[in-house]
Amino acid sequence: MTATPDAKPRGTRLPRMARRRQLLSAAQEVFVENGYHAAAMDEIAERAGVSKPVLYQHFPGKQELYLALLDLHVDDMIARCRDALASTTDNKQRVQAAIGAFFDFVSGQGEAFRLVFESDLRNVAQVRQRIERNLRESAEMISQVIQEDTGCSSDEARLLGVGLVGMAEVSARYWISSTGSIPKDAATQLMARLAWRGISGFPRTS
Repeated sequence: MTATPDAKPRGTRLPRMARRRQLLSAAQEVFVENGYHAAAMDEIAERAGVSKPVLYQHFPGKQELYLALLDLHVDDMIARCRDALASTTDNKQRVQAAIGAFFDFVSGQGEAFRLVFESDLRNVAQVRQRIERNLRESAEMISQVIQEDTGCSSDEARLLGVGLVGMAEVSARYWISSTGSIPKDAATQLMARLAWRGISGFPRTS
């Protein structure tokens, strides 16, 4: 098999967790470049600089490897949203921080957002569950703040939370894929202003 330009030399022994991180990094590159269906375990192993048996020691198959990556990055996106909401008690700043979390995620190294937001394997239940968990948990965190501060019903707050997450995700994905010249901070502020104009119209309970 012809070596790919990004293949790493073989032979270095690593601790198990370090090896796992290396394999996940190589797999992410291949999945992002090729999509799930066109990605090959041969290429992932070569990109990581290991033999296929070593790869299979850590991940029994391609789907298990893909799911491990999804778990990693879904957890990361949820944590970003949680940290954003906890970063301030000022709701206007919270809105900007939450939207900024999505813009930061899509501009992160390795284009991990493509696995979470643009997966070509959504028809597989285990993948769909993970992708939906990202939306559900992010929206629930936001809806809890909305309900506490506005007195909206739980159903109303949940719908607003889903709407804000959807707006943040779609606008961030458009921004990263467009050829425009809007800097990330300016794009975040622009979308935050739009969101705040809507959400601030609800009366505060305190």
